[in-house]
Amino acid sequence: MMTKNNFLAKVLLLLIGFSLSVSAGYVNKGEKLTITIKGVPTSEQQAINGEYVVGDSGLLYMPMLTKGVSASGGSSSSLARRIEKAYRDAEIYNNPRITIITARDVIKGINDQKQSNRFITVAGHVKRPGPVQFTDGMTIYAAVAAAGDASTFGAMNRVELLRSGRKSRLDLKQTNNRTLKAKPGDVITVPQKNAFGR
Repeated sequence: MMTKNNFLAKVLLLLIGFSLSVSAGYVNKGEKLTITIKGVPTSEQQAINGEYVVGDSGLLYMPMLTKGVSASGGSSSSLARRIEKAYRDAEIYNNPRITIITARDVIKGINDQKQSNRFITVAGHVKRPGPVQFTDGMTIYAAVAAAGDASTFGAMNRVELLRSGRKSRLDLKQTNNRTLKAKPGDVITVPQKNAFGR
């Protein structure tokens, strides 16, 4: 016999499970994606950067790739890695870095902004580019760490910070710069290392 408390507990578990599946950010058929690429010539970035729609077949077609990339059912981050791999496998680019923002991310960002306006965007050569939840006292260095840290090709000595429309460059290898505070709305970009590994 199911008691009222058991029933409420089961309903709560179902709602939590539903909430987790929605928040996981899976890409769906027909979903609109904003895709940007780094690590390629600037002239070619313009040809690729833009909005794309996942087809009814679940495939996403990108410029210069002859085959569609399987898009639906995974996260936007895993899709970004598949697109990067497709460009490398086709020997079009050696080290492309793809960032994907879904319409759901934008809506979530707007809702989060309304509720707390407390997120930071970390992009470029980090392991998990995208929005990072801002916490009180968070440093710019900690925001990069929250995005999985710089990738093998990320230049921590030339990190770009866009804050209130102003761009600055920071050397996060310097210990004193690691304590610089982040602010909600910051956009932090870790660029690719140059030919000298800097």
